[in-house]
Amino acid sequence: MPKKALFHRNRTKSFAWAIPVILVGAAFPAEAADINGSSARGDGNARVRIAPCGAEICAVNTWIKPGTPKEKEGDKLVMSIKEDSEGSYSGTAFDPQRDLSYKLTVRVDGARMTTKGCVIAGLICKGVVWTRMN
Repeated sequence: MPKKALFHRNRTKSFAWAIPVILVGAAFPAEAADINGSSARGDGNARVRIAPCGAEICAVNTWIKPGTPKEKEGDKLVMSIKEDSEGSYSGTAFDPQRDLSYKLTVRVDGARMTTKGCVIAGLICKGVVWTRMN
């Protein structure tokens, strides 16, 4: 699948990283729909830890497969999201490494989490599937 371009401040940037940095947690939480914890991205190229950070929720890359472009350990995504219903979250996310914001939805279903981030008024979106790690 070809990479899509993201236009921001009159510059073109890769959107391929948009959600990888975003989301997913450590051991199984007490509540099945809890967003906090550690997860592995479906393509096997990243692992993240999701936890509260101040009034927000942060997803921090804890491991990146060597050679994965545009991502590194420690990259953070700051999410301003609220739970809409059991296991469904929505709001916005800010990537301080790239100075980008986008609309975010997250669906947690047992050990599986799906994230979807959109930019340019929802015209360009990318979804990522994550699996919780023990």
